[in-house]
Amino acid sequence: MNGTYYFLSWAAAALLMLADNATASSLPTGFREVVVISGREQPTSVRFAANGQVFIAEKSGLLWAYDSVDDPSATLVTDLREQVHNFWDRGLLGLAVSPGYPADGRLYVFYTHNVDAGGAGPRWADSDPTADPCPNPPGATNDGCVVYARLSRIDVDATTMQGVEAPLIQGNWCQQYPGHSAGDLIFGEDGYLYLGSGDGASFKFADWGQDGSPVNPCDDPPDGIGGPNDGPDAQGGALRSQDILTPNDPTAFNGSILRMDLSTGAPQVPQDNPLIGNGVPDDDFVIATGLRNPFRMNKRPGTSELWIADVGWDTWEEIDVVTSPASPVEDFGWPCYEGDNDGNARVDAFDQQDLCQMLYDGDQPDGIDATAPFYAYMHGTRVASGDGCGTGGSAITGIAFNEGNNYPPEYEDALYFADSTRDCIWTMFADQAGNPDKNNIAALVSNAARVVDLQVGPDDNLYYVDFDGGRVFRIEYFLANSPPTAVVEANPTNGPAPLTVDFDGSGSSDPEDGGNLDFSWDLDGDGAFDDSMAMSPSWTYTVDGAHIARLRVTDTQGRSDESSVIITAGNSSPRPAILEPLPSKLWTVGELITFSGIADDDQDGALPASQFVWDLILHHCTSLTDCHTHDVTTFDGVTAGSFDAPDHEFPSFLELTLTVQDLSQNALSATTSVRFDPQTALITITSEPEGLSLTIGAHTETTPFVEEVIIGSMNTVSAPEVQMMGGREYRFLAWSDAGQPSHNFSAGTADATLTATYELVGESPGPQPTNPPASSSGSGGMSPLGVLSVILLLLLRIFVRRSWA
Repeated sequence: MNGTYYFLSWAAAALLMLADNATASSLPTGFREVVVISGREQPTSVRFAANGQVFIAEKSGLLWAYDSVDDPSATLVTDLREQVHNFWDRGLLGLAVSPGYPADGRLYVFYTHNVDAGGAGPRWADSDPTADPCPNPPGATNDGCVVYARLSRIDVDATTMQGVEAPLIQGNWCQQYPGHSAGDLIFGEDGYLYLGSGDGASFKFADWGQDGSPVNPCDDPPDGIGGPNDGPDAQGGALRSQDILTPNDPTAFNGSILRMDLSTGAPQVPQDNPLIGNGVPDDDFVIATGLRNPFRMNKRPGTSELWIADVGWDTWEEIDVVTSPASPVEDFGWPCYEGDNDGNARVDAFDQQDLCQMLYDGDQPDGIDATAPFYAYMHGTRVASGDGCGTGGSAITGIAFNEGNNYPPEYEDALYFADSTRDCIWTMFADQAGNPDKNNIAALVSNAARVVDLQVGPDDNLYYVDFDGGRVFRIEYFLANSPPTAVVEANPTNGPAPLTVDFDGSGSSDPEDGGNLDFSWDLDGDGAFDDSMAMSPSWTYTVDGAHIARLRVTDTQGRSDESSVIITAGNSSPRPAILEPLPSKLWTVGELITFSGIADDDQDGALPASQFVWDLILHHCTSLTDCHTHDVTTFDGVTAGSFDAPDHEFPSFLELTLTVQDLSQNALSATTSVRFDPQTALITITSEPEGLSLTIGAHTETTPFVEEVIIGSMNTVSAPEVQMMGGREYRFLAWSDAGQPSHNFSAGTADATLTATYELVGESPGPQPTNPPASSSGSGGMSPLGVLSVILLLLLRIFVRRSWA
């Protein structure tokens, strides 16, 4: 389709999504979710030990232990924040409990390691141990702040629960850009550890190692550090995921699944791994490759299968399956293929690279198979009809299998998978043979919290990790009468004493009885629910301090649920204010943006910098209402600072939040935020003749079409060497900016046109094109239809900006 139609369709879809989002979230009848652990900061993984203990990893590098899911207090096992590079998608992401725990006291972690190529660190030093920087230069999305990854064993003392790190493997995962970092850990049915990692490449442009300062800082072939690494023989960037196709150079582990024997505590290669004995010892751990970001994976009970949730680029999300780790290596195709359940979706931006041609032509080395995903879903389509989960942006971030019989019979052998952008968890039911049926999918939790991990607990219930809320949820099922859900609201929740508070329990509900509930309140904190039987009572607190008010609701069949809220008398929340940037600020990629703020409090007066925490969040949207977030970085203990505006695909915007805590014993906090949008330019992509297919980023369309990009952003354009139109063959001659058939360009401040000129095979090309270069504006010799497309897009851009404002 042409560019104008794409953007008009996008605006229309946004209006439909407004209606979808009005639908209340729900679980199937009889199911409910409950919070079992809370109070964590950006948790990434949860694991259950055989003795009932629960371990939670936080992205910053903290590892916590609970005696059980009912334990309200946590013990800090180890603090890896000095070693972890906690920036954007980087951090402590993988966690596993040894099958021999607690007898052997071993846990395993996989994280982005803040070191240089020689292992010295911290590479990107900062005074804040929790949030790490990426200065400009080199810039997170420009040249990239290079780090590596590390697999470590944590030896835990059973008495104190204190853990000591023992590094196992490090330095074999070069991470140039801030996405697709260290991934997941899981012990399989065979007792071996499986490890998955991302490609470490740019998510913004087609990356084969042609960028950086110096160019190609990960030292990928053929040109090494300093590059240029810009030809079809390049093997860097996303192509690291195909590194085992070139056995004559050192093997990187990016985009691959490793399998190792840790029975002795140190990594050993299982003797049935597929590449052992092939004369290339570097690749002996690898059992699968061709993955972009295998963020989560899990074993299928009773089998040797490994199921992988691979986060995609701009079009597809994949579920991939390693059917047997001892079979020939399975290559899932990234970045040459992506998605499409028929296995034939080539990624146009990479299809001219030599490594991809090897896959397309079937020239990969012996023992390596090209494998299609088991299941893939497109960003622009629903996973299941009527699932209430929306469409657009997607990131598959959880996968697990049903175990036991806690849930209804139809859930036996079911596969669960989750998407943190759509905030949904789905069930893929099993067929009569007990295998997941990709034609039988339904939502389990719609409008869930931000899911980043799915695990089945020792009680056979499904658990999920909420990254934003710092919680772990359990999904329960009740065969007959489901318990009600208590919801309590209070206004105000703090202020000077005496403090009169209005409570409201009207948000409580029951699956069978609706709002037909009995209410009982404990408002004086004595543990007895005897202070009121009203739905919405009031209470006055005369004593300074924090008070817990509890509500119990009971349905007509006697089942109950409780909820609580903290009321603070004698103290008021602080009042933060962001002075800069203003909402009117328009930014360009790489621009230095300054920020500052103030806060005061009725009891403490002006609050010091030590009470300030800033969070920079990038929102990437696929419609007016469907956005997902990237947590870029945190600034702790400052009232002012600066950062460089990151690069990302448009539509995107930045949000800066300021949270301030007061100085009282019963500390209260308050948060405010500011959103500010980018400046953009229109890039017209056309061809001579018109009507051919060209690619910018991950979008392939028929020319002429228009792409809106952020000023200063890096973009990849690709033109196939040969393509057919109208039954005739055309061969590429040149881009109007004299770039390679696939090359990067930086968007300037003015609208621009890029033209790819083709010759009809067998005919003389005639004079070379005289189209304006990429830095110029104008129609570039487009047809009247192409000019009309640009005009309509400009009008639509005005409409969209007004709609977002």
